[in-house]
Amino acid sequence: MQFRARVMKHTMVVSVAILIALSIGVVGYHAIVKLPWIDSLLNASMILGGMGPVDPIKTTAGKVFASFYALFAGVFFLAASAVLIAPFLHRLLHHFHLETKDPN
Repeated sequence: MQFRARVMKHTMVVSVAILIALSIGVVGYHAIVKLPWIDSLLNASMILGGMGPVDPIKTTAGKVFASFYALFAGVFFLAASAVLIAPFLHRLLHHFHLETKDPN
């Protein structure tokens, strides 16, 4: 039961983080790149998912934003994956843990 609760807690943390990261991208693409909201959502989702941008970016500010958001998305993907895998690795380590007896 504890393991299931830990997995759910980590999943919820990553889900909230994804919503925040996606919101940053959507607002950035809308405000800086001047894309419509739906296209901003599409571009941010594609970048965050690792697929790449959909719409070409013409402004320098937009290209700078897209570059930093892509770097952020790459690091975010690694961090989110680590948080999701952590409970399983923790359980695996407990499975192979050898108890040592105190010599005293």
